[in-house]
Amino acid sequence: MNTTSPITLQKTDKIGPVAVYLITEKSELDAIAGIDGLKDKIAERVGDDELVFTVPTANGLTIVAKAKTEKETSYRFQSARALGAKIRRVINAEKAEAATLVSTSVDKEDLLAILEGVVLSSYQFLTYKTGDGAKPSKFGSLGVKADAVSQAELDELTGVATGTFAARDFVNEPPVTLTATEWSKRMAALGKATGFSVTTFDKKKIEELKMGGLLGVNKGSVEPPTFNILEWKPASAKNSKPIVLVGKGVVYDTGGYNIKTVQMAQMKSDMGGGAAVCGALAAIAANKLPVHVIGLIPATDNRIDGKAIVADDVLTMMSGSTVEVLNTDAEGRLILADALHYAKQYDPELVIDLATLTGAAARITDYHGISMCADKTDTTAIKESGERVYERVIEFPMWKEFHDAIKSDIADIKNIGGAAGGNITSATFLHHFTDYPWIHLDIAGPSFMTKDVDYRLKGGTGVGVRLLYDFIKRTVVNG
Repeated sequence: MNTTSPITLQKTDKIGPVAVYLITEKSELDAIAGIDGLKDKIAERVGDDELVFTVPTANGLTIVAKAKTEKETSYRFQSARALGAKIRRVINAEKAEAATLVSTSVDKEDLLAILEGVVLSSYQFLTYKTGDGAKPSKFGSLGVKADAVSQAELDELTGVATGTFAARDFVNEPPVTLTATEWSKRMAALGKATGFSVTTFDKKKIEELKMGGLLGVNKGSVEPPTFNILEWKPASAKNSKPIVLVGKGVVYDTGGYNIKTVQMAQMKSDMGGGAAVCGALAAIAANKLPVHVIGLIPATDNRIDGKAIVADDVLTMMSGSTVEVLNTDAEGRLILADALHYAKQYDPELVIDLATLTGAAARITDYHGISMCADKTDTTAIKESGERVYERVIEFPMWKEFHDAIKSDIADIKNIGGAAGGNITSATFLHHFTDYPWIHLDIAGPSFMTKDVDYRLKGGTGVGVRLLYDFIKRTVVNG
């Protein structure tokens, strides 16, 4: 397991040798010691554009930073996070182990967003590096000299980052080590560390439950499947019915007999939905939110073998419904269907599933957002959370025609629709197994980055963790 932890955030009254001054106006430069000869030069460059300006001083290094002025909420906070990532890169370049961030005028939400950018951009996955490449960044501690934020708020930010880092770790881990069984063990370890419980069903139990979708996808694998139940249920929970989070857990996807012909190299990310659910539970438990949350993660790989399912097979799901398999690469919806049916026993207040489900969703949003479909629930709050954390969602309608597209000639439904609207027909397939308020999030676009963009680093992004945390805190905890 990767050992990267979020950097330490600690309230302080002292300013160390490496100091970062956040300003909103040019006049604030007068209060910064050690930059007298450069104030005019810095002031000339302080406009509406983002600025990170470094000044060597007699005692160390002073960094002056000013965020862009943005009026729209999502871009405003995103700009602040991007500034935090720039600050972290400057500190790293100086090989500093610690720094102090000083702010007298930046308001709470903007300051927390800047700090979030610093923390999230400090993630490293070094498990398989050797030599100097295995050495983590020296920068591990940031003092915060600011009245706008409390230590409790800094600790909460760290807790959410812990869940996000865990989700990134799971996605970044190669499939040779992260089998379904091994992942279940690591979920349990994370639960023990942060406070949520984990119950794992083995293949025998899955067979007893007749989870035909999960067993069908697993037929081509030499590794057994698992079904994981994660739970955080404090005595102080404000919801009488649980929120259930369901995550797709395909630890590696070859496409099966409908083998992928391009980009198989990133298919370790096909469990990004399950990683997000696990990370969200970790964030919620670490911060002890008074909310009852259950996570369901069906886990397997999708491989090719003489026993693997093929196009034209028919599977009987846990619900009793039959599914005609027309494409073995549309496997995620098969395992999610069993989990969504299993969720019915909890009489949930709301079920949210997350999955790297379709290329169609990725082609619509790229890494900029998430494709969403929903039923029997108001999606206003999750859209607002998406704007705040910059994991934005765009909702698509599940019109009758899209439901008609998955009707089968020989079974109840088929696992693919037509050429159009793949992100929607996949959702209508999942809808068949629900009878409760439900939101479907297709995170195929933003789950894995091929380049660094601000605090979103190459590899697994942990997308969904911050979105779920913000949504659950604001709708259930804060009401």
